[in-house]
Amino acid sequence: MRAVRGEDTLGEAHAALAAIDFMLDWDWPAAEAGYRKATVLAPGFALGHVMLAHVLSQTGRHGEADVPMRRSLELEPLSGLLLAMSSQVAFQARDFDAAAGHARRAILVDPEFWVGHMMHGQVCEQLGQHDAAIDALTTSARLSGSNSKPVSLRGFVLAKMGRTDEARDVLALLEGLSAERYVPPFAVALVHAGLGQDAEALQWLERACSVRDVHLIFLTADCKWDRFRGDSRFQALLSGCGLAR
Repeated sequence: MRAVRGEDTLGEAHAALAAIDFMLDWDWPAAEAGYRKATVLAPGFALGHVMLAHVLSQTGRHGEADVPMRRSLELEPLSGLLLAMSSQVAFQARDFDAAAGHARRAILVDPEFWVGHMMHGQVCEQLGQHDAAIDALTTSARLSGSNSKPVSLRGFVLAKMGRTDEARDVLALLEGLSAERYVPPFAVALVHAGLGQDAEALQWLERACSVRDVHLIFLTADCKWDRFRGDSRFQALLSGCGLAR
């Protein structure tokens, strides 16, 4: 806010405010407006474009999201971060081939970037390439120091493969990690969702809502949660968090 007050034409500052609106306050109309202003004031700021695409993707406007996503990659075609984020945007549009392509390029640009491997793992799971998904997520977990995102996604994939004992081992691992550091409730919910334990998954999502877990922003568009969309409890959760709007 001080940056904006000091220089209202600073696009990067507007993008920073929009990030708070998007990920923390869950005020997506304000986030969209902020990112749009950022891309006008700082048209060469690639992160502003891809974040605008992310907001549009979360609200189901995948066709619109494609334009700023492509613009971000025109500006910085060798950014592993932008490629990985573009993979997520394409993934949520159910364009799995494009998502896989972005993820592979992210890994090519930076083989040590764990998010690129995670993006590759999640799209492999949707394409039915389960062994490749497990390999990618194992690599992602290793490179990230067992970040809860690839760890929980690996548990989800194991559960979907029918390897339930190993998926439960992931739940135990997350519980153990929580004694050392913060583990988002969303991570535990994802593994339960893979196991088909809907009541447990929803309970953990409700915990995530109570602590304003940033990962809840993915609920509106991520296909891993599609089978919950007709569930009144899931709909109530989105409404309670303010994400339904």
